[in-house]
Amino acid sequence: MVIRWGIIGPGRIAHKFAQDLKHVEGAVLTAVASRDKGRAETFANEYGAKYAYGSYDEIVSCPELDVVYIASPHVFHFEHTLLCLSANIPVLCEKPFAMNKLQVETMVDSSRVRDTFLMEAFWTRFLPWTHKMLEIIESGAIGKVMGLKADFGFRANQDLTQRAYNKDLGGGALLDIGIYPVFLAYLVFGMPYEIASHCTFAETKVDESTGMTLTYRDGSFAFLSCTFRAETTSDAVIYGEKGMIFIEPRWHESKAFTVKYQDGTTERFTFDRPTWGYQYEIEEVNTCLREGRKESDWWTLRDSLNLIQILDAVRNTMELVYEDHDDVPTRPFKG
Repeated sequence: MVIRWGIIGPGRIAHKFAQDLKHVEGAVLTAVASRDKGRAETFANEYGAKYAYGSYDEIVSCPELDVVYIASPHVFHFEHTLLCLSANIPVLCEKPFAMNKLQVETMVDSSRVRDTFLMEAFWTRFLPWTHKMLEIIESGAIGKVMGLKADFGFRANQDLTQRAYNKDLGGGALLDIGIYPVFLAYLVFGMPYEIASHCTFAETKVDESTGMTLTYRDGSFAFLSCTFRAETTSDAVIYGEKGMIFIEPRWHESKAFTVKYQDGTTERFTFDRPTWGYQYEIEEVNTCLREGRKESDWWTLRDSLNLIQILDAVRNTMELVYEDHDDVPTRPFKG
């Protein structure tokens, strides 16, 4: 069964996705939609898609479509996901899944009412190093995990009109790249007990740099940071009672990590690939669709709901409000 893919929003990430799609057996790009018909046609010609649409609404009428990948700006994820689900078209939607938990809850409810597949495109969850890391932690090889440190930073285009700084498009470091360190903390520890944060704001009132401390009921902790102001090491370290795991930069797309044990010995694991790494999440979606599953077991809809709840709570501590999406928590977070 060949899975026929459509793409909404032919931007930078969509190009990487389309390139990796070519490496997936039994998958083909069939349609692309953009607000600019010429841009859609250019993208379709580059990647061999049969259909190109000059509006997002048109793609749901495509006669040959099994699933849509949504790669539009953050603020449109909610709208575009519901557009596809309302037509009973399965969806893989880029992160952040939406702007807040209320939107994600609505998306999940729609998926379940429509009995239609839905997944957040958290590609890092499906990379080989992630599976191996969790296997090592669960084996007890480094003992009980007590701490985690992860950052993600690069010097962004300082043009304040660009998407990263544009509040109307959901700009800001937290939702754009800070979501990765938060994801890793959630993957390792689950839901935090308390959250503290500090950020610096750009002129456009979005966060430019953010630091977060997440603490857990068992005394473990996560120190997380993200910034648009500087090129950081973008590595991650997981601390256990009997050893540690160092995930090589950039850790969210890493091809290697090293385990250092308490006795001084080390073990390095490598995971080479000829692609960006998006093919693993594509393969997971394809498998789910072929098996008739409505969500992934590796990154569930409950996981997406929990992650957005943490992000909402961080925004609350920062008093970062997106005026059209202001239903973030109003009280201190307690997990």
